Amino acid sequence: MLKVSAIETYYGASQVLFGMSLEVGAGEVVTLLGRNGMGKTTTLHSIMGIVPVRAGRVDFAGHALAGLPSHKIARHGIGLVPEGRQVFPNLTVKENLIATAANRHGHDDPWTLERVFDMFPALSGRRSQMGNLLSGGEQQMLAISRALMTNPRLLVLDEATEGLAPMVRRDIWASLKRIKDEGVSILIVDKNITDLTRIADRHYIMEKGAVVWEGTSATLARSKKIQHKYLGV
Repeated sequence: MLKVSAIETYYGASQVLFGMSLEVGAGEVVTLLGRNGMGKTTTLHSIMGIVPVRAGRVDFAGHALAGLPSHKIARHGIGLVPEGRQVFPNLTVKENLIATAANRHGHDDPWTLERVFDMFPALSGRRSQMGNLLSGGEQQMLAISRALMTNPRLLVLDEATEGLAPMVRRDIWASLKRIKDEGVSILIVDKNITDLTRIADRHYIMEKGAVVWEGTSATLARSKKIQHKYLGV
């Protein structure tokens, strides 16, 4: 579904990605791992058109994305849950959800207000509250729900559970498992290896702007050497 082929991305004169490549198949959950500053967020931003790709290709469901503006990339069926949540602070929960709601690809059972409130009951009772009055965990639930309301074929999450309480993280992982079971592909950046290996099919580890390891959850879970070499602090 998604194929990133040898992309190079810069911030000004500084090169950040050096031939970065990855793939996400239909219905797969794939992670992007690595220490801070290795290019994970830049990879997601390159896919989404937030930063321009200078070389290489980004293809999604038969469409070339490199060079397209972000809103057109989103309309192809990619929903982004950005780092820091970035909910609209002066809109209510309901307004946040309906602001970009669409079913452009004609899903038979689209994500609706009722479905996202069923998945995140904590949001249902706060539907009239402003986004900036929610807790961090509630804002993350809202950010995920907002992306789902676009009815994406691929959900992209940057730091899915960073800074959240353990019980909230548990709810987020359960929701992602449910989303996977719905057939939505997921590309996720996070640091919780144990939780990631329970839900993900494959993993890519980045170092200095390129992939240095890729493999399955079973392989990563039992390879403490790989975890220590590339992910340890």
